[in-house]
Amino acid sequence: MNPQTILLYDGTFDGFLSCVFMVYDQKLSDPIIRKHYQTNNQLFTITEDIITQKNQARRVWNGFKLKTTSSEQRDFFKAFLSEIKGVENTLLNYMRTVFMKESNKNIDFSNKDILKISQVARMVGREKHRMEAFVRFQLTKDNIYVATVSPDFNVLPLIIDHFKDRYADQKWLIFDTTRKYGIFYDLNTVEIITFEDLKGINSKTIKDGYSDQEVNFQKLWNSYYKNVTITSRKNKKLHLQHLPKRYWKYLTEKNTI
Repeated sequence: MNPQTILLYDGTFDGFLSCVFMVYDQKLSDPIIRKHYQTNNQLFTITEDIITQKNQARRVWNGFKLKTTSSEQRDFFKAFLSEIKGVENTLLNYMRTVFMKESNKNIDFSNKDILKISQVARMVGREKHRMEAFVRFQLTKDNIYVATVSPDFNVLPLIIDHFKDRYADQKWLIFDTTRKYGIFYDLNTVEIITFEDLKGINSKTIKDGYSDQEVNFQKLWNSYYKNVTITSRKNKKLHLQHLPKRYWKYLTEKNTI
C-alpha cells in the first residue's frame, strides 16, 4: 500500500496554490491539502510542510484564469474563503478538471465539484453583503473609525473595495475577532493588521477608547431609535427575518453605552 501524501500549508490563498503547484510538480496522484493546524488521525500517510512561494502560486493562478471565466474565478476564491473543512480538496479536484479540459469557458454545473463550489460561494457572498450592510464604526480618541466583526466566513478580503470607496476620506479599521486579523485604511492604502495577543482587549477597553463625540452620538442615536419605534406595529418575526439576531451585536441601536 502506497502511503497517501498530506500537504500542510499556512492557510493563505497563495499557500494553497503553492500546494497545487507541488501536486503537479511531484505528480502526486491522490494528495490531501490541509491547513497546518488541522489534526491528522489517518494512518499510513506522509506529511509534507509546503512553504508558500508566490511565484509558484502566480503560475498556477494564471493558468487557471486562462481556462475559466471571471465569474468562476470569483466563486473559486469565495469558496476558499469559506474555510469549510476539506474545501481545499474540492478546489483541487476542480482545478484538475479545468486543466484537463479544452480552452472553452463554459461552466458545467453537472460536475459535483463545480456545483459545490457554486453553492458555497453563494453562502460566502451572502455573508459579504451582510457585513457591508451591518458593520458599524465607532470613532476612537485616535480619530480612527473602528469596527469589530466575527463573520461566519473569512470575508474581510471581499469587503475591502466597498469600504475603501465608501469611506475614502476616513481612517478606519475592521477587525475580525475570530480570525485575529484586520484591514486598516490609512487614507491611501489598505493593509492587513494582525494582533498576536488580544487578552487585554474587551468590550470595556474598546468603549474606554471611544471619543466623547462617539459616546454622545451613540446616546443620541439610541434615544432617537427608541422614540421613533411604534411598539404596536412591531413584527418580531419579520424583523428577525431581515435582521438575524447574530448581527445585532454590530448595531448601535441594539446596544447601549
